[in-house]
Amino acid sequence: MSSDSLALLRKNAGQDIAALAEEHFKHDLQDSDRDALKSAASKISTHVSIGSIVGLGLGVFLAFRLRRSRMQMFNAFRANEKPTHVKFADGREEAVPDMTPFLRPSTLGDVAAYTFFGFGGLFVGGETGILTGSASAGRTISRDPESRERIETAFRRFRADVLRKEADALDKRKGVSELLGL
Repeated sequence: MSSDSLALLRKNAGQDIAALAEEHFKHDLQDSDRDALKSAASKISTHVSIGSIVGLGLGVFLAFRLRRSRMQMFNAFRANEKPTHVKFADGREEAVPDMTPFLRPSTLGDVAAYTFFGFGGLFVGGETGILTGSASAGRTISRDPESRERIETAFRRFRADVLRKEADALDKRKGVSELLGL
């Protein structure tokens, strides 16, 4: 398994493309455009961080509620009178085993609940943060129409340069993975 499989460990697309992006960032945009892009990136990061923390907290809270309800259900089951024998129609009697120890909430179950609910909340909160942060960043960039137009033009030029680089690499029979530095 490659380290690129996990988003956390993934590297950028390559030094060539990063340098090309930096060049477009410096030459095609004005200072106010660069500030708007940095502000938008900061908003996304903030929203993702807050969403992840809230999601993790919500996941742990739900795991706690689940554990508490499992314990209450077990205590109610344990307190109820349970049959000890079953009498069949032919008159035969069989003992019913006590299942109480098998129904008791375990530490392993608690660990699994906190782990899965925590990771689930972290994922949902982080993804929600990406959505709300992207919307907020889009509003930040779209606030000034002239600036937005310059940013879109710079991005189109950057994409065109990347595509030209990929086409040159393919013409030289270089693989796309070599081009991207993977």
